[in-house]
Amino acid sequence: MANIHSTAIIDPKANLDSSVIVGAYSVIGTDVEIDANTWIAPHVVINGPCRIGKENKIFQFCSIGEMPQDKKYHGEKSSLTIGDRNTIREYASINRGTELDNNVTTLGNDNWVMAYVHIAHDCTVGSNVIFSNGVTLAGHVLIQDYVVLGGFTLVHQFCRIGKYAFSGMGTALNRDIPPFVMASGNLANSYGLNKEGLKRHGFSSEVVKALHKTYMITVKSRSTDRQELESLIKAHEDVAFFVDFLEGSIRGIIR
Repeated sequence: MANIHSTAIIDPKANLDSSVIVGAYSVIGTDVEIDANTWIAPHVVINGPCRIGKENKIFQFCSIGEMPQDKKYHGEKSSLTIGDRNTIREYASINRGTELDNNVTTLGNDNWVMAYVHIAHDCTVGSNVIFSNGVTLAGHVLIQDYVVLGGFTLVHQFCRIGKYAFSGMGTALNRDIPPFVMASGNLANSYGLNKEGLKRHGFSSEVVKALHKTYMITVKSRSTDRQELESLIKAHEDVAFFVDFLEGSIRGIIR
């Protein structure tokens, strides 16, 4: 327990790896598990049930695993699961799930969660995601891998953000963003592919061109002619993923 500051309060039923560091005045409640080499700054509150993986950094004044801000929640058991190597900056808040969904909120691995971000109940956030300052997710939001949300992006409940998507600052989203697509505005519109992001992640020019064609056919022209689209789907796995995402949309997509 040498890594626990003397002013921190740790519930006897919490389970912390011996390498975990907990700063001054932090409070860790019952049914919290924290794995190796995770660092908890001063003045952090973590409530359970909550599972936090390895090598995470949680900065001061964060609220992790608190009960949902949902009037339908009546104290039923629900949880928060956080993976490995996440950075969660000052004043971020991440709530547990509700029985309306799967009773769990999930944050994957290698995410960068900046100050004042809120991740509401029942959200599922993938890995390698960047949330800039002030990003706010309502309940039941799905964020796929490698998404970047600009500062003060607001996401309506039950929306889905596809992998490698990007939003500009101050974006308000009430519909899904397809994978690989840029969005901006209040309310948001699409502004083409996230070409710079795809380039940085090693997508070939051939794949980017195929995705651009798919975007123009499905999002911008709303074409009903599937002949060219079917050939693109057969040729490129990422195109097939793009189309599957569109066909699975319930709230509709931004255009």
